[in-house]
Amino acid sequence: MTEITNLSSDVTELILSYLPIPTLVRASTVCKLWQSIISSTTFSATQTQSQSQSHPWFFLYGIHNTSSKNNQSFAFDPLSNRWLRLPTPTFPPHHYSHSCFLGADGFFLITAPNFTYSRILKRSWRSTSPLHFSRINPLLGVFDSGSLLPNFIVVGGVRFIGNLVDIEDRLAVEIYTPDSDSWQLGPPLPADFRSGNSSQSLSSALFKGRFYVFGIYSCFISSFDLHTNAWSQVQTLRPPGVVFSFLVGCRDRLVLAGICNGPLGSSFNLWRIEEATMEFSEIAIMPHDLLCSLFEGDEEDKFASLKCVGLGNLIYVFNEEYHKKYPACVCEISSETRQCSWRRVPPLPSPVNKFHQVISFCSTVSLNSILQPEEEEGHVGPMQPMVD
Repeated sequence: MTEITNLSSDVTELILSYLPIPTLVRASTVCKLWQSIISSTTFSATQTQSQSQSHPWFFLYGIHNTSSKNNQSFAFDPLSNRWLRLPTPTFPPHHYSHSCFLGADGFFLITAPNFTYSRILKRSWRSTSPLHFSRINPLLGVFDSGSLLPNFIVVGGVRFIGNLVDIEDRLAVEIYTPDSDSWQLGPPLPADFRSGNSSQSLSSALFKGRFYVFGIYSCFISSFDLHTNAWSQVQTLRPPGVVFSFLVGCRDRLVLAGICNGPLGSSFNLWRIEEATMEFSEIAIMPHDLLCSLFEGDEEDKFASLKCVGLGNLIYVFNEEYHKKYPACVCEISSETRQCSWRRVPPLPSPVNKFHQVISFCSTVSLNSILQPEEEEGHVGPMQPMVD
């Protein structure tokens, strides 16, 4: 029998490439050779990027209104099928409202009174130049334009002025360019979204150079072209029987996910959306026992606490109420067969506190973002690796 220490570095690298990221982090401490392989930029880019893009992590950040000591942060890695308890983020030294705090692919962000952001597995906050319109509860997307730093698009929300809000103001779209540290203004959300222009009543998805905005209850949909800075015509996207739904940008398709009332009762359905025509076709229904496991009792409004996020090949569905410790399930859409498979997500690691607000999102995670130190230039506040 050949011992692993006698294998070539190429074979060792191939074996390591099959391990999930939490295991790789631990394996990097075994010996100098493994540490050298795992921490190399090439290994991170070529071996773990495919894992990250198709199997994004699910992040859940719980906020307690009266005691920040009760805030908790968790991340679920679908490949190892386990939750990781993350250190609670340390916020910048200025005041912020919980309505200003959100998460998007790869980042925690605060939108008012100043716009600041931090990579999810770091504790390094960076400030940008001020938004033209400081706001709370906006929709936000993160995209790459070739710069070392991220680009952001901020849509809708409620204007925040001196700790007061203006619910009537239709706020302009703002796009952040990191190279010039500036915010470019674009046209506001179409007037059809006036009755609900915040993240509480809207969902969004970045897909093929467009930022889609969808009304969770109204079912209005429109997209903002990142190249032409223009909104598409508002349309209605409502499959028969839909009560409420969420728009998700997956790896190669737009997916609508939501509660649907049918002849046999309520179900949670997935539909594929053709972005050119907005036509929809059903691709999956959550098994009934799995849907029931997310709730207790038979209250009429029990589905109101159901939330959905997704990215890559995964769609996560969870209950943001405390009574069952925020139960969740996940649907994986196969890249090869296009078949959908559902499974329960393990319970959160105890103890789990009771939260007044839950921030949830999906994000790709790379080895490089965990193992490599972040540049300190422009950071605000303490700078520590955010890995338990």
